[in-house]
Amino acid sequence: MTRGDAPLTVRAPAKINLLLGVGAPRPDGFHTLVTVYHAVSLYDDLTVTPADRLTVATEVASYIHPGHLPETGTNIVDRAAAALAEHHGRPVAAEVRVVKSIPIAGGLAGGSADGAAALLALDRLHDLDTGDDDLLLLAAGLGSDVPFALVGGSALGEGHGEIVTPLEDRGSWWWVVVPSEDGMSTPAVYRHHDELRPDAPELPGPPDEVVAALATGDVRRLAAALHNDLEQAACDLRPDLARLIVEGVDAGALRGLVSGSGPTCVFLCESGEHARQVAGALTAADEARVVLVAHGPVAGAHLLAGE
Repeated sequence: MTRGDAPLTVRAPAKINLLLGVGAPRPDGFHTLVTVYHAVSLYDDLTVTPADRLTVATEVASYIHPGHLPETGTNIVDRAAAALAEHHGRPVAAEVRVVKSIPIAGGLAGGSADGAAALLALDRLHDLDTGDDDLLLLAAGLGSDVPFALVGGSALGEGHGEIVTPLEDRGSWWWVVVPSEDGMSTPAVYRHHDELRPDAPELPGPPDEVVAALATGDVRRLAAALHNDLEQAACDLRPDLARLIVEGVDAGALRGLVSGSGPTCVFLCESGEHARQVAGALTAADEARVVLVAHGPVAGAHLLAGE
């Protein structure tokens, strides 16, 4: 049984990493991670309509280059549909329309947001009643950041990031987000990190200070606790990112940080008004750059009201 012919829309948020601790490379080539995820108010909307086969069409915001989209048939939405179909032993078809506002290949997990939105939307469209634990397992199979895109809020991520535990967060945090037209290779950033830190411990340190800052809601405490083990490698490969972080702090931000493996930089501010002032200063300095204002924490993938 399905919902009939009515379309439904799921909204999923971008993420930033308030902390990203990276362990030494393991024998399997992966790194053990400890991260604190934070969902912010940049969203992709995914609308599904019943159809005889799966099709995916994508529209992008004016500041996103459509040439950065994956090739037809290789979208994470296709993989999400295939995972649900295999799990339930039945076809999962729909006409899927994605409206992207999360910058692509920017360390903001826009693809992961689409994967989470697709799992939830297709599950609801076809009344599959997939349990939460199974949805999280399917999400982890799509990518390390996809489970968090389902959970949202602020959360501890362990393993490769796919083991997600919600955290107490009493703050209302405001961010200036500056993506880059030029993406970065995540494997290249990790390789350079390993070169720069050959003595990195097998296990990253605990995220205690970030967790405590979230629980108190103290913005200056959070600013002091923000950390990304990949930032040095990203800035070494892209010195413009280091210059941008200095520029944002000079413009008044409490702290600047590379998000994930980059190249997006995020700036923590005192309030919404303060964030808008910092964004205005960064825009005035370079009108060609994209400068966005967002707040968090926000909900993970969810049906829009009225659906």
